Amino acid sequence: MQDLPPLLSRSLPQWLAHCEQLHPVGIDMGLARVQAVAQRLNAGLGLRFSCPVITVAGTNGKGSTCAMLESILQQAGYRSGLFTSPHLVHFEERCRIGGQVVDAEHLCTHFALVEAARLSGGPVISLTYFEFTTLAILSLLAASGLDAVVLEVGLGGRLDAVNVVDADCAVITCIALDHMDYLGSTRELIGHEKAGIMRTGRPAVVSDPAVPASVVAHAKKVGADLWLIGRDFNVSGDPQQWAWAGRGRRYSGLAYPALRGANQLINAAGVLAALQALRERLPVTAQAIRSGLAMVELAGRFQLFPGQPALVLDVAHNPHSVAALAENLDAMGFYPVTHAVFGAMADKDLAAMLTRIAPLVDRWYFTDLPTPRAQSAQQLQALWQRLNTRSDARACSVANPSAGLRQAIAAAQPADRIVVFGSFYTVGGVLEQGIPQRHAPHLST
Repeated sequence: MQDLPPLLSRSLPQWLAHCEQLHPVGIDMGLARVQAVAQRLNAGLGLRFSCPVITVAGTNGKGSTCAMLESILQQAGYRSGLFTSPHLVHFEERCRIGGQVVDAEHLCTHFALVEAARLSGGPVISLTYFEFTTLAILSLLAASGLDAVVLEVGLGGRLDAVNVVDADCAVITCIALDHMDYLGSTRELIGHEKAGIMRTGRPAVVSDPAVPASVVAHAKKVGADLWLIGRDFNVSGDPQQWAWAGRGRRYSGLAYPALRGANQLINAAGVLAALQALRERLPVTAQAIRSGLAMVELAGRFQLFPGQPALVLDVAHNPHSVAALAENLDAMGFYPVTHAVFGAMADKDLAAMLTRIAPLVDRWYFTDLPTPRAQSAQQLQALWQRLNTRSDARACSVANPSAGLRQAIAAAQPADRIVVFGSFYTVGGVLEQGIPQRHAPHLST
């Protein structure tokens, strides 16, 4: 391992490089190591939050749920903290305080605290990149004098590093087949892992309309206060507005969330249930809810950019989220040609992802991604060719997502559509380089 400067003088890139070398594997499920280091932090007092904490797990919809929670809490006047992962471009995106991305300098201070804790007070403890960085961000949030904290679970729930915190409310979004090597091969097994974030006597909100029996069983086993959509809270609406009702409270005449996509209404329903469950500690007004939903922003979730051809960025990276993306694309209306820039991890169900969206895509630009976990562009194209049933579709391989987007823009007509999806790396690669110039939208006079 290369020599590093003293703890308090290391830069964030140096810390991140250091974290990548500490553990023999990238993912090592379990809480023992994280709990041991957490207990050593703060002069042995451990990680302590003096405000309500909401933990959000699920296969898809976690980021949107966290963003809506943060936005409403901000509109209600609370100083909130947020942890999400992964990031799109800059690591600092993983932590926001008061709605603002934290400074690298502040993060470095807490990286140093975690390093000191893992090296002293007992045997040296090895941590994965995610475990180390999660502890640093949790340490920063705990020390920031916040009114509320929202934490997004990274992988699963029961054994994820975020679960070292005993949250006041657990939220579980949709449960689908993903990360099956770690979480199990069925929704029931995966649901059990997600349910591990529940706590005895505390609310646990599940916004998945088809909740696995394992989730309900675990809630009963631990004595959590389970809120189920369709039983404890409901949504209704028309094309102009929607309403939420649950456990003695109703909100009507709500505008749809600013985040696009039909799936966002289910996410919003879970958000309102969580806030209702915590109303005695975190009261929010109906106006804060309306303003928060109207102003919420989240990069890379069915994100549309103005101009021509139409451009959509979406981090959909498993069959369930790609199915939602396909439905949202279909609802956009008619486009003569749809171009897709696609890069993805090799451990995903790539055949199911391609098969689901293929009827909507006319031109493919398969891209390499800067991580060993990714499937190569040539392998993606070869898989597509084996699955392809459309004689009119075309495909090529490109070196990176930005190059794929530039090629798509050069080939597309103004009335066409371009979608970039498949991974955080795919969308992040485009955002990092900037969106190339396209035609400005035509404005009638």
